[in-house]
Amino acid sequence: MMRYQQPQWQDEMKLIIDFNNMMEEFVGSEEGFSKEHIDAMAVKISQAHQNMVAKGTRGEMDWRKLPFEQAEVVRDILGTAQELRTWCENFVVLGIGGSALGPLAVQTALNHLHYNELPAEKRRGPRFYVLDNVDPERVHDLLDIIDPAKTVFNVISKSGSTSETMAQFMIVYKLLQEKIGHPYAKHMIATTDAEKGNLIKIAQQEGFKTFIIPRGVGGRFSELSPVGLLAAAVCGIDIQELLAGAAFMDKICQGEDVYQNPAYMLGTLQYLALRRGKNISVMMPYTDSLKYFADWYAQLWAESLGKRTDLTGEEVFVGQTPVKALGTTDQHSQVQLYTEGPFDKVVTFLAVGRYRKECNIPKVFEQIQGIAFLGGHTLSELITAEQMATEYALMKSQRLNFTITLPEVNSFTVGQLIQLLEIETAFTGELLKINAFDQPGVEEGKNATYALLGRPGYEDKKAELEARPVKKKEFII
Repeated sequence: MMRYQQPQWQDEMKLIIDFNNMMEEFVGSEEGFSKEHIDAMAVKISQAHQNMVAKGTRGEMDWRKLPFEQAEVVRDILGTAQELRTWCENFVVLGIGGSALGPLAVQTALNHLHYNELPAEKRRGPRFYVLDNVDPERVHDLLDIIDPAKTVFNVISKSGSTSETMAQFMIVYKLLQEKIGHPYAKHMIATTDAEKGNLIKIAQQEGFKTFIIPRGVGGRFSELSPVGLLAAAVCGIDIQELLAGAAFMDKICQGEDVYQNPAYMLGTLQYLALRRGKNISVMMPYTDSLKYFADWYAQLWAESLGKRTDLTGEEVFVGQTPVKALGTTDQHSQVQLYTEGPFDKVVTFLAVGRYRKECNIPKVFEQIQGIAFLGGHTLSELITAEQMATEYALMKSQRLNFTITLPEVNSFTVGQLIQLLEIETAFTGELLKINAFDQPGVEEGKNATYALLGRPGYEDKKAELEARPVKKKEFII
């Protein structure tokens, strides 16, 4: 039996959600909430829960099924990953948004923090790169240091029309043809929709290995689909344990009782905070391994909840602005603002119960009082003390915050974290009565880009752009 199948180990690895510092007993009645505030939400919570269940039944939240219904896909991914590790030296993700942020977050969390610099015999797979932008210098410089003959490119786009990703793909496609010739197809993997869009058609025509993004799974909710699982498996991460952790958390979060459902409780408290004008959501991990989870969360939270209209079409302009921070680094850059600035934030700490590695602080300079006290301690003791101290400072200043503790960072706890935050986001959307799964605000910029570059069918948009006000020189310095 694998460790993630053992109930005792599962319980030991269960995430701990501490929301004491959201409550009035700790941050005062002016800023904090009481059980009465939560209980007064009972009808809204029940309705939001029923909406979640109904959407799941209709296939509108199939991302919640990913931990349970992918056995065949996982076997295919594991087989592909094993074969690639026999010859591939570089694995490059071409994607943007959730297609890039999720794979990067999981890779950084679960592999060596200097994974690419390790010698091949110490790595669990090929070097890993993510191209999530179209900065020409960045694209050029990556292609300058890798050997295409020893590289696999995973192009990820559900629509197959994402301009940034498809531009990268077109560049790589031409490069592979020129440098490798006929066997270039084995250097490309497409992850896309089963039927719709340009990429699936190209993949079938060219004979690329293909993985399917399930219907009902949007980009920012796709990390536990082949979008994220393939990259993780290729780099030696245990994706079965990752999915087991997500399944474990999903089961915890299936009930309506907000006091037993951590995702619902966090969503409820965030909703209450938002209604009081807390329009900034800070995520602050206290480990470098979870640094990019703050980036992934920023897209998940912003794109899901930042909406102009509610489900009735009424203009509501809701949402919280996500901010990324890192403990202890940003104690020396941002925490001054958090403790003494406006009362407009909720801070989410990501803490670690047990770090995977340790560094002892030696007993030196014992004659210097100001630093001698550090000797004999460890860096894990120091960073844990710093996290607790920052949490205390915010509480003392009556600033709302809560802490999610991972007993340790492993595939099981990271799977839990992904599922917890996705369910919290979806539930908060239901409380706000918005569609958490679309992104209409993104489309205007996409359409304008298409028009500027001459995509057929966007002539009206191009005319609109050409009719925009001419910039005045007096406002340019």
